[in-house]
Amino acid sequence: MRAVIVGAGLAGLAALRLRQAGWQVVLCDNARDLGGKMSRWCARGYRFDTGPTLLTMPQILRRLYQDIGERLEDHLQLEALDPHAVYLYPDGRRIEVPAKFEAWLETVRRIAPEDVEGVRQLHAVGERIYRLSEITFFLRDPLIPLRAPPAAALRLLPIRHAWGNYANTVARFLKSPHLRQIYNRYPTYVGSSPFQTPATLLVIPYIEHTFGAWYPIGGMYRITESLGELAARRGVEILTQTRITAILHRGGRVEGVRADSGGRIEADAVVFNGDAASLSELLGEKEPFDPVGRSLSGVVLLYGLRRSPAALYHHTVLFSSDYEQEFRELFEHRFFPSEPTVYVNAPPDAGPPGGGQAVYLMANAPGAGEASWFETHADEARRRVLKRVEGAGLGNFEQDTEVFDTWSPVRFEQRYLSPGGSIYGWNSHGWRRAFLRPPNRHPGYRGLYCAGGSFHPGGGVPMVLLSAEIAVRQMLEDSKP
Repeated sequence: MRAVIVGAGLAGLAALRLRQAGWQVVLCDNARDLGGKMSRWCARGYRFDTGPTLLTMPQILRRLYQDIGERLEDHLQLEALDPHAVYLYPDGRRIEVPAKFEAWLETVRRIAPEDVEGVRQLHAVGERIYRLSEITFFLRDPLIPLRAPPAAALRLLPIRHAWGNYANTVARFLKSPHLRQIYNRYPTYVGSSPFQTPATLLVIPYIEHTFGAWYPIGGMYRITESLGELAARRGVEILTQTRITAILHRGGRVEGVRADSGGRIEADAVVFNGDAASLSELLGEKEPFDPVGRSLSGVVLLYGLRRSPAALYHHTVLFSSDYEQEFRELFEHRFFPSEPTVYVNAPPDAGPPGGGQAVYLMANAPGAGEASWFETHADEARRRVLKRVEGAGLGNFEQDTEVFDTWSPVRFEQRYLSPGGSIYGWNSHGWRRAFLRPPNRHPGYRGLYCAGGSFHPGGGVPMVLLSAEIAVRQMLEDSKP
């Protein structure tokens, strides 16, 4: 059996399981490397992850290495982050979120004692959602008919408070506006607004406090670098700088792919690891583009600084003063926020040997917003981000800059073939978008499978790994005589 994987990155490389099962595997990617969205930019000794910047649920990644007969520890060194993040507010408030949940409760007891029980309740809701998901949602895509539900799943239903609006649920349990803003940030992990997503996304803070936040020494890109090395060593045919222009099919069954060079690659199965909004074009179909349904993109500023700003943590979040207004501008007006929240990532090992600090700044931007705005107002977006940085007391980055690069939604769109520059495909607004993402086995074409952050079960590193795991499991089941 032969499979062609369209698009590298984590989901593509996770198909090493196919090679382990004896399949011939051809991996095609439009870029120069295999990183996909988990990519890297380097200059003058400074190193930047330009995709995900932290790892959660490391057990999912460990399982991938085990499935291909390897030990994760032989390839990657993971460092647990504590604190997870430091949050800075316009009013001068500073909140540090420790790794362990009990330590977080102690922090809440000091700063907002009236919210201790509310935080405990939110955690309990997240736990029940997780326990239900791991025996249902994480195992199969929504179009596979469920057999009799496990008894454990029946015990977990119904989950009170899980099906309402996320921000409203947080407000019901928490009185502190500072704590509400921390919890309302978690839906942005999947490119969505807390004011439009279901409360089931409370599973995200539960996962982070239960399984931790981790950093691979050398950067997140080390994960795809390691898997790429294993793929090459095991005989996967790797074709970089090879853009696939069509998925070939006849009579409702895929036959392979066509590259931009005009070459044809025959295959028994095709795995598409890309944005779901781009799939119809590869199949030769016409599908109207829906900008309203797209998840967030971002404006990313990469600074190589001669000196590290004082008190800069691995993960720091500089909140805006009006979170609701920020998300109205992002999703209703589809413009870059007038006062953006800024995420700051400063890994301790990403600067040159002689000193210096690599700093990644990211502010949410609309996916499929007004692209022309970023082409003509890139300097204005940069000014707004730096204004928040200086307002938080982190100093003037421009004075100490040795290297600089910027990523806008336009660049994300071009680099990742992601319409609108959307990072997570569709947003998770409403329970249908959150839980009925495009399936891992395409319903219209036999032999076509899908993986990645815009397919089931969703965005984020562990979900992308699960997506590939589900797709490969279905492929192996379908290929049985």
